[in-house]
Amino acid sequence: MAHYEGDMHAATGARFAILASRWNPRITDALVAGARKAFADHGVAADALDVIRVPGAWELPLAAARIAAAGNHVALVALGCVVRGDTRHYEQVADGCAQGLMRVALEFRLPVCNGVLAVEDHADAQKRAGGSHGNKGEEAALVAIEMAQLLERLP
Repeated sequence: MAHYEGDMHAATGARFAILASRWNPRITDALVAGARKAFADHGVAADALDVIRVPGAWELPLAAARIAAAGNHVALVALGCVVRGDTRHYEQVADGCAQGLMRVALEFRLPVCNGVLAVEDHADAQKRAGGSHGNKGEEAALVAIEMAQLLERLP
């Protein structure tokens, strides 16, 4: 029986992209900083990392599809923050974004790592953007590195 597993070192020449919402900038900027640090700490050179900013989480899947279609990246990291409000808009944006990112991953057979926070309030977001719950941008970048390696190894 074969055993396949990715590792935490980016392949030489591997190119990654971070797609990040500009909405809730204090949170998203911290997520981007965490992702950039994780990539750098695991051997991804600054010139092998593209950062694409979009207006909000709703726009992430479309930008991800365009980047994936170009075929220049081994994995994408999507970052954003959707905070619950008084209307259903929260569910529509968070769920639509997640479903869209998964569709891009499956259609292009490319890791699209979802680091979009869907939280109850800004305090929850801060906990996940470098606070007591770590930095979900960093975690998404690590998933991207591992999944890119794993897909290279799978038959």
